[in-house]
Amino acid sequence: MAVLHLRHLTHHSLLSTSKLHHHFRFSPLKSPRFSCSASASSTMAKQVLVPIANGTEPMEAVITIDVIRRSGADVTVASVEKELRVDACHGVKIVADALVADCKNTVFDLIALPGGMPGASNFKDCGALESLVKKQAADGRLYAAVCASPAVALGSWGLLKGLKATCYPSFMEQLQSCATAVESRVQQDGKVVTSRGPGSTMEFAVTLVEQLYGKEKADEVSGPLVMRPNHGDEYTITELNPLEWKCNNVPQVLVPIADGSEEMEAVMIIDILRRAKANVVVASVGDNLEILASRKVKLVADMLLDEAAKLTYDLVVLPGGLGGAQAFAKSDKLVNLLKKQAESNKPYGAICASPALVLEPHGLLKGKKATAYPAMCDKLSDQSHIDNRVVVDGNLITSRGPGTSMEFALGIVEKFFGRPKALELAKGLLVVRQ
Repeated sequence: MAVLHLRHLTHHSLLSTSKLHHHFRFSPLKSPRFSCSASASSTMAKQVLVPIANGTEPMEAVITIDVIRRSGADVTVASVEKELRVDACHGVKIVADALVADCKNTVFDLIALPGGMPGASNFKDCGALESLVKKQAADGRLYAAVCASPAVALGSWGLLKGLKATCYPSFMEQLQSCATAVESRVQQDGKVVTSRGPGSTMEFAVTLVEQLYGKEKADEVSGPLVMRPNHGDEYTITELNPLEWKCNNVPQVLVPIADGSEEMEAVMIIDILRRAKANVVVASVGDNLEILASRKVKLVADMLLDEAAKLTYDLVVLPGGLGGAQAFAKSDKLVNLLKKQAESNKPYGAICASPALVLEPHGLLKGKKATAYPAMCDKLSDQSHIDNRVVVDGNLITSRGPGTSMEFALGIVEKFFGRPKALELAKGLLVVRQ
């Protein structure tokens, strides 16, 4: 299974990237500190704590961390368990920067809890975290939670009394006993921000950026994410030259990763496809299983590409991120694997920078309609469909960026399992209304 190592940024490391705040934001990670492309505030970076636990929902954790780091904040990821590594949902393992117990003397501008079960219950049972968040509330500083955590953690600690809050639908009854429960995708009341689930986490994280740095910074961060204009509406894909995607019982899917891969895109693809019961193999394009993703998230692949390339796949799908896409394009083994997939008329796909930097230069978009990250679309020879969020052309699927990743993954689910299955999953994720 994939392992995620999450490490926080220092104020100095954030300032080192300030020149990259315009247009394309996926860094090639030429040095360990070169990881966050949003410009930092001229004042000291805001201090943010994101706790994680066994059973944490990895999409909610990684999206929150990634988006907030784009604002220039210094995010510390802290484990509530006895060790740094936690077993998150869907076979993803996360390694924190510190233990929550080691953060008790730190003053945070924001504490944001991801959801997932039993992750939220493990938060509730952690005395050190409870003390930290209660002090945060008592001092009038910002605190937040998504999915199960508003009801299971914040509510049980008495931190939502008299406040409007929201949470994952199946926990609304529990929330009603400790807060004024509302069905907003993101709800703010005073210094508390709550949200519903994976499909609302990006909105949640952007709201937190606004609370930390103001609306101008939130707009600066949210624009390049390519977020959905109408959150909750039924997702759509643009399909040309329809082709049935076949597999034997369970789809076998390869997701390559490399230094500089966009962690949100990688984790959303892996998480959603595993929810759909696809067999997902995460393979490192390089000499080591560990890769350093675009915003200081370390991922450990299931195997090296050399080993993964010996297997056969129903789909090979590339996450984006500038550095990751550049590494993919230089990998003869991966390019040959993609060419073999295309020649066999078997599905392959890419999102963000990868359609433009990997598929296009190697002739894998010839005669195909595709889209890519907006700042990269001028590299596509056929730009007739670049404004579509997800484009399927026969055995090819492409998409635009972090904010389209869930639709992209759901489009893959739809092609293998049918639209009813994809919509069922989308409703559970709160990508579309239940």
